Formats: sequence, C-alpha cells, structure tokens
Amino acid sequence: MTQWDGPTCEKVGLLKMDFLGLRTLSIIERARRMIMDDLDEQMIWSAVGRQDQSDQPGQVHPLDLERITYDDPRVLELFRRGDTAGIFQFESGGMRKLLVDMQPDRLEDLIAANALYRPGPMELIPAFNARKNGREQVPRIHEIIDRHTSETYGVMVYQEQVMLVLHELGGIPLRTAYTIIKAISKKKHEVINAAREDFIAGSASKGVEPAVANELFDLILKFAGYGFNKSHSTGYAIIAYQTAYLKTYFPNQYMASLLSFESQARKIEDWSVYLDECRRVVFPDHEESKPHIGVEVKPPDLATSMADFAVSFEEGQQPGNCSGTVRFGLRAIKGAGDTAIRSIIHERDENGPFKSLFDFCERLDGRTVNRATMEALIKAGAFDSIHGVDNRASLLASLEDAINAGSARARDRREGQSTFFEAFDEAAVTEEAPANMLRQVEPWDKMKTLSQEKEALGFHVSGHPLDQYQGIIQTFASTRSDSIGQLKSDASLVMAGMITRLRPVTTQKGHKMAMCTIADRGGTVDGVIFPEAFSNIGDSLVQDVPVMVIGSLDSSRAEPGIIIERVIDIEQAPQPLGQSMQIIIDARESEDSEPVKQSMQMVSGLLRRFSSTVAALQGRPVEVRILLRQEQRDVLLSSPRMRVVPSRELLHQIEDVLGSGSVSVQGGFVPPARSNGRGRRGGRNRSHAAASSH
Repeated sequence: MTQWDGPTCEKVGLLKMDFLGLRTLSIIERARRMIMDDLDEQMIWSAVGRQDQSDQPGQVHPLDLERITYDDPRVLELFRRGDTAGIFQFESGGMRKLLVDMQPDRLEDLIAANALYRPGPMELIPAFNARKNGREQVPRIHEIIDRHTSETYGVMVYQEQVMLVLHELGGIPLRTAYTIIKAISKKKHEVINAAREDFIAGSASKGVEPAVANELFDLILKFAGYGFNKSHSTGYAIIAYQTAYLKTYFPNQYMASLLSFESQARKIEDWSVYLDECRRVVFPDHEESKPHIGVEVKPPDLATSMADFAVSFEEGQQPGNCSGTVRFGLRAIKGAGDTAIRSIIHERDENGPFKSLFDFCERLDGRTVNRATMEALIKAGAFDSIHGVDNRASLLASLEDAINAGSARARDRREGQSTFFEAFDEAAVTEEAPANMLRQVEPWDKMKTLSQEKEALGFHVSGHPLDQYQGIIQTFASTRSDSIGQLKSDASLVMAGMITRLRPVTTQKGHKMAMCTIADRGGTVDGVIFPEAFSNIGDSLVQDVPVMVIGSLDSSRAEPGIIIERVIDIEQAPQPLGQSMQIIIDARESEDSEPVKQSMQMVSGLLRRFSSTVAALQGRPVEVRILLRQEQRDVLLSSPRMRVVPSRELLHQIEDVLGSGSVSVQGGFVPPARSNGRGRRGGRNRSHAAASSH
C-alpha cells in the first residue's frame, strides 16, 4: 500500500457524530474480535496481502482501523461495484446507483456521496459524476470559488465551502457566514437581503462588479439551502470505509457480526435481506478463472450454533479469511429466549452434544426450555444434524412423548431412583435407538418445510419457494427487489415474488385499493394497487404464494416501489408474458423416421387443437417455432398463422409426447398503460432461452 496523505481518523480529529452510527461501531468491534479469535496473527496480515510486521516500529496493524489508509483499491472497488449492502450509509438502491455512476476512487468521493445523497443536492448528482469522470467540463466561475470547490468539481456540496466563499470573497466573518447559511435554509429573507448587500460590498474590494457579485450570491443561495456539514459527512465516510474494509478482507466474520446485531435490532423483513447479500459477497481471492463468491450461511444447529451468528470451520479445514461458513445463531429463532439459549449452550458445553430429541428433553429443564422453544428449534432445522431434515415432521409428532419421558427421568433422578435402562453403561446405547423412538409420520414436502422454517425464523434458510421457478424468473422477470432502484422513473417492470403483507384500504371516495409488500430473494419492496386494478385482481390476491407482479416503478416515495397492474400465478407466466414458443424435436439418433413423423403429427394436432381455443384462454397468443434436429443440420420450421396461448396444459402435453425440456417459451412483454389515469408506455424487451416453463 502507498502512504496516504489524506485524512485519517487520527488527522481528522474530533468528528461530528450522532447515535446513528453506534450500532455500526459495535458491529465493527465485534467483527474485529471474531477475526482475532478465528485467525492467528500471520493469517490476519496475509489476509490483507502484507507480511507480518508487528515487530516493526511504525507499522499499522491490519485491524487497527483508526490508522489504516483510505486508498485501498480493493475496498474502493467494492464501492464502485455498488456492493454496499451492510455498509454504513451506503445501502439504499439509490445510493448504489450513485456509486456505480460516480466510480469513486478516493475517500473524498465517498464523503461527497454522503453529502450529495440528500433531498436538494440529489439534483446535482448527474453533473458531479459527469465532471468527475470527464464527461463534462468543470466550469470556471471565480478564482476563490473555483479553489474551494475544486475537490467537488465546481459543486458547492458542503456548508464549509459556502462559508469560506462568503468569508474570502465577500469579506463576511466566518461566524456571521454560518448564521447566513442557517438563515438561508430557514428562508429568513430579512437576514438574506442584508447578507446580499454585505457580500456585494465586500466583493467589490476583490475587483468583482456589483452585477457579477449579485449573480454569485444567487449561486450561493442555490447551494447554501441544503449544504451538508463536511465534518459530519467525513465521519460517516470513514465508518463506511471501515465496514467496507472488513467486508472486503474478512467477509465471513463481518457478515456474521452484521447478522448478529441486525437480527436483534431490526424487524425480520429489514434484516433478512443480509442473508441474500451473503450469497453475493465477493471474497478477496476471487478470480475470473477461479470465482469465489458467496458467504455460506448454514441453518441453526444444536451441535454447533452459538447464541449469535458465528464463523465455523469444518473438521480438518484450515482457518483463514477465505474459508469457513457462517452458522445461524440460536438467538435469531423466534420464541427462543436468552435464558433458554444460555441453558442449551451451557449444557452442551458441559456434558457434550445432544444425542436425540429425547436426550435433549431429559437434560434440560422444561421450565427453562419450554415446548414452544422446542417446536421453534425443530421447525428451524436445529435438530437436522441429529435426526435429519426428513424427520422434522416426526420430531414434532414425537415432542409430547419426549417431553414426558424427559420429565419422568428427571423426576426419577431427583428422587434418587434409577430405571432399568440406566443400569447399563450409556455408551452401549446404539445411535439407532433414538431415531426408532420417533413416531413415524409422513415427511413434509419442500414447500411445507420452507413454510415451517419461515414460521420459526421469519424467512427461509435451507432454500426459497422461488428456487424451483428459476427458469421462469430468468425468462420473464425484468427486475428484482434489490435492483428496482436502478430503473428509470415510471419504467415498466415484471417481478417474481410473494405477497407477504396485504392491507386493503378505502379511499375518500369509497373506492377499494390495497397496499402490499412483495418479497423475493433480494429483499422486499412495497407495492400499491389502485382502485381500478384492485377491482380486477383484488379477489385473487393470496399471501405467501409465488407470483409474477406486473406494473411500473413508483418513485414518488423515499424508497422506490411498484404500482401494480396485474398479479398472476408464477406457473401461468408464459400465458400473458410469452413472446414465442419453441418446440425441439430430436431426430439425430433415430434410425427409423416413422416415430419422428408420428411425434410431429401428434404435436401438430395439439397445436391445431389449442390454436382453435385461443379465444377461450386468458393469455397472449404467440408464434410457434419448431426446431428439428437432424444428423446433418438443424431445420427451423415456423408458421406466422399458427399462434397458441402457451398454457400449462399445452406445455405438459407437448412434453408428454417429446420428453422433458422439449418446449420453452421466450419472454418479451410491455405492460399496458396504467389504469389510474397516469398512463405510460415503455418497458423492457426481453428474449431469453427458457428452461421448461413448468
């Protein structure tokens, strides 16, 4: 690393700080402790690409965050990518969009980004970014103004810049200049007018004509109304850089610390987005030829989980900043109180791992770890390492038996009695016995397992209900919740997700509409369904079911949302969203042409039959293309007259004839004009090869 001559915490001195950053400071400190617990000194130094120089005078330790330099290209690259989920003050979609456009390459850019991303200054973001990246020339106004705005490319971003211009160009004392800034923000015209006269008079001594000075004061008025305190923004930028530094070089420990604090301080829907962010984290050893992306977060486990999220290493795995996984903390399970969690961990540490549900109930006091806590542990998957995921249903069915048996044996011990089985050495008990004691019930299917997980944790850990629809999502969805802020205002969109919250409301005119929240793997986004759309789809709205949401971007609020026009079952997405349908008939390995002809005739009959029922189906008729694969060449057959609605029934019947994966639907859809009177046109034209659409 090169020596940094810019500001460090040491050089900046006392920074203006408020309570907003206190939790982040705790996250930073916890991450530092976890790193020091997990890794030895040599590993910590090598993690940041440096030799262990702790014995050399003047060398800054990699975890001495108050003295590190602020020009690390890897850390700044994280900001340039917009990978700032979990980074203090840089998390919102709008801020990420700003960073990607700005391409910050120094701490001063981060300081400016903090100050610019506020109501008022935001209108100057395009000009700032264009000037920084050479797309627009920095205007020359006056030597004093140019000098004080050089680091911000001619834009007065900070209060300090405005104060210095008033002072040096207008001869106004700094204390008075600060008073003027406050008067401008509060629109105190009497003070402003008096300041204008003083500024014009003071500028005359610098050789500035009164008319020019008057124009300069108007420029100051434009900036001063929303000028941000630079020392405040600097403090925020330094904390942001420190969090980005930890996320860059020690991703497992940083994300574990972040999840621990956020899971205790925020609502589930607010902090669960960090679980998805874990899948996108870039590790420091990532290369194009050897990609390493994604912090693996494993479900809670009675055998290894601590109270909070922690980094764990498999047996025989070498600890390092690029190895290990994050294990879910037991405290994040709904209904698992601190007292119960402490008891579980203490018992495990003192007397060894739990062998079964019955062993668990026997060793723990039912008054401390009650039935509700045990149910939550089962649903969350904490017993999976003992009994297996397929036995979650059996565990719940056997819980009453286990509680009663545990209580009876604990009572016998207290009374000094022993059972027949306790006369034998416990080591002789086979591992199969506890499993055989479980009641045999039908295992939950995948969706049931995930829904029970969500009940216990507030979200899905071992999978997601949308996972099985990735082919449909990749083909027809145009955005995700975590990238919706990058769309242009009023843009058409299609998003896959589940309605997790639905609140019907009545307008002043008595019309029914609804507010809702849509969740996908990237997080959540709020939606609004206006009266006309609600009258069409209100009766079909169901929560916690995978759907496709069709609408447009609502940028009228602080966080972008969706104005919803339609909500459809995700499996029916090809019907309204399809653009074309392709059928593949593979004749390459067929020695006899007769079966191929029969298949083509059967498919042709299906297409004619479904083509004749287009009017009766809800959906958009699409063009059909048939790809005939032969040994010598492929032949593409199409007929503009042949159009069908790609319904699930048709797709199923074609695959019954030709086999799985033989039919796909390509997407491309522009939603209709909005029904609330604020119509728009536009959208995205997409055409992707899809996996089987069901």
